[in-house]
Amino acid sequence: MTEERPFLAWRPVSAVAGLTGLLLLLTIDRYDYHRDELYFRMVGAHPKWGYVDQPPFTPLMVRGCIELFGDTVWAIRIPGLFFLAGAAFLLALIARELGGRVVAQTLAATGTLTTFPLVAGHITITAAPDLVMWLLVILCLLRALLRDRPRYFLLAGLVAGIALYNKHLVILLLLTFAAGLLIAGPRRVLASKWLWAGAAIAVVVGLPNLLYQIANDFPQVHMANALAENKGDDARITLLPLQLLWLGPFFVPIWGAGIVALLRRPEWRAVRAFAVAYPLMLLLLFVIAGQPYYSFGLLAALFAIGAVPAERWLAGGGSRRWLLGAAVIVNCGVAIVSSLPVLPIDVVGRTPVPAMNQGIADEIGWPRYVAQVKAVYDALPPGDQAHAVLLTGNYGEAGALDRYGAPLGLPAVYSGQNELWYLGPPPESATVVVLVSQSDPARRGAFGSCVEKARLDNGYGVDNEEQTARVYVCRDRTGTWAELWPRFQHFD
Repeated sequence: MTEERPFLAWRPVSAVAGLTGLLLLLTIDRYDYHRDELYFRMVGAHPKWGYVDQPPFTPLMVRGCIELFGDTVWAIRIPGLFFLAGAAFLLALIARELGGRVVAQTLAATGTLTTFPLVAGHITITAAPDLVMWLLVILCLLRALLRDRPRYFLLAGLVAGIALYNKHLVILLLLTFAAGLLIAGPRRVLASKWLWAGAAIAVVVGLPNLLYQIANDFPQVHMANALAENKGDDARITLLPLQLLWLGPFFVPIWGAGIVALLRRPEWRAVRAFAVAYPLMLLLLFVIAGQPYYSFGLLAALFAIGAVPAERWLAGGGSRRWLLGAAVIVNCGVAIVSSLPVLPIDVVGRTPVPAMNQGIADEIGWPRYVAQVKAVYDALPPGDQAHAVLLTGNYGEAGALDRYGAPLGLPAVYSGQNELWYLGPPPESATVVVLVSQSDPARRGAFGSCVEKARLDNGYGVDNEEQTARVYVCRDRTGTWAELWPRFQHFD
């Protein structure tokens, strides 16, 4: 058991949380939607217990924001401000749990001013809610073990069950933590009735989600297999480098200090399992070809723990405070510029930012892309326009055409990617297709003719998934839409 917890450093931690929220607010609609946001906007309009590629929380949250605040970029990004501010306090509380005082808690809170949290807070994706839920589970586990208050296992189970409605990734945390207990102890915890009661709560709370998966032939298993096949090699190659880049070079030693301290300090023996859980999680992600960001919740918690020995190091005086202060400013400054849309949009394409952060690239060009598709549609004879639909290769293009196309008079849009496939097929009256695709439409054999009419260009020199995509006009279907639609389905 550790010494008595210090007071929570409300003022400095609130300042860090406020600064994080202010940065997100100032950049909330500086560019445009991210491709995932456009996707969530579409599928969230069709409420379900779950979707083929994820549970329902984030799509339905996006839909709720649209209903409350309007169909705008800033409306759906409001939750990110609160998630990241909450994450700052949770990181501070984790440091406090290990005995961290004002400096340690403040330093831990600055973990939200690193690359991945800023990206996750700026763009409405599943990562920000997941970060908060992971940190809350970890905080509960720390309190259960360090304070000998096993009832916190019940709260950890409740939060884990709720987290399953956003992503199933919390299962990775629970599995690797349990393995860490088995390896590093205390093993007696594995026999605790409170721990198993917490696990039962997680199962009961998440049961509707599990039943949806069973009833629909485990769609997210198929999705995970598709991701592993399409992106697995890249995920394995970038797994370790991205762990370091997301924190930034000056925060890596603090994170490392957290792991070392967990393994060496006798007073932290009860929570040593977290230091073991992290390499186990990386190994598991490598085996299953999981995405590198899946581990970030635990990575951030270890950084917060590392702030405690960093605080004691600073007590050595001399130039150490100035050195750490400069490192924090530089680290956070680089993260802000590379993670948020702070650069002018007509300049960003001439910088390394889009290559460093795909999220920035995926916010650029949507209205221009839609205008270029509209030009192809407008060139059709009136008779063809009356029987035309839009068909896209990916959900970003579909989401942009759905958001910006209707006010311009464009017809309905369809896509075979992920959940959007289930919103099709197009009506049998659709005999003309304006197709947006990076691949050759002849491969599907669905049309007798496809003529290229344009290539998408965002005009900013930013390379993203839509840049140089072809726009075709396709005619002479080779079968009914019901027969052809399975050819367009793809998960990635």
